[in-house]
Amino acid sequence: MSAFGMQYSLFETVEDEMPIDAVGSTSVPSEEARRFSDFIVYVDESGDHSLASIDADYPVFVLALCVFHKRHYSEKVIPAVEKLKFNYFGHDNVVLHEHEIRKQKNAFSFLSNRAIRTEFMTQLSAIMDASNYILITCVVDKHRLSKAQGANSNSYHIALGICLESLRAFLVEKGQENMLTHVVVECRGKKEDSELELEFRRICDGDNSKGLHLPFDIVFADKKTNLAGLQLADLVARPVGLNYLRPEQPNQAFSVLKRKFYCSGGRKKVGEDYENVGLMIYPPKKAKSPDEPTEAVTPTGNPQST
Repeated sequence: MSAFGMQYSLFETVEDEMPIDAVGSTSVPSEEARRFSDFIVYVDESGDHSLASIDADYPVFVLALCVFHKRHYSEKVIPAVEKLKFNYFGHDNVVLHEHEIRKQKNAFSFLSNRAIRTEFMTQLSAIMDASNYILITCVVDKHRLSKAQGANSNSYHIALGICLESLRAFLVEKGQENMLTHVVVECRGKKEDSELELEFRRICDGDNSKGLHLPFDIVFADKKTNLAGLQLADLVARPVGLNYLRPEQPNQAFSVLKRKFYCSGGRKKVGEDYENVGLMIYPPKKAKSPDEPTEAVTPTGNPQST
């Protein structure tokens, strides 16, 4: 029995999990009549996008997109997150925040108890592992970016353009590139939100590597909005950044995330071939010789569609 007593089971059965490429049932409109895609995207970041001052301990900016099939998200992911909250807080009016969990602050101060912390993190990892979502991320190396493009570059905007093109490639694979897909981001401030919306719509209106119209719409959510998808996106961004900075250091969270990245081989290649497809690095490292390939895509690069 848990240190917190009897708990709700996070997932009923493995067999009930909804595959990421599942399609709707006969109860939904025909594909011709549908306006919205089957997928919803939640976005969060790790690190400061500014190049004015660079944190020596974390000199990167990471943008993470978690792409969920709506039916799986509504029927499996949300209930699992809610049960976790009821198990450990007694209510669901709490937001899972990576920084507060890591620092054991505020509502997460109970994690100072090692046994309970281990149990809680095991349960949270189980949700991250069992949930079906596609992860698309871009890591911006701020030191190299500032040297290449100057201190006025915006890490967020650069990463956004790269990730949106990869998102389109994924939707093409699912045959839903012509349906509207909503991209949910967390509010950061009136000025920042206005600038981000302008950049988002500029990219979607055709200012991208292929000059294509991208059928995405941006949705801003208040920081206090209790959306499970945003909270899971918040949990994945920092482990990706840490893996880039210290690839030899054990990173249990990233080990789980490797199986979530959008990859070039589809389901048969889960956990493989995700570099430059679901995990992009910018700026790309230059090859040292003609025979040595580059290690990342450029802003105008496009992941290969399977």
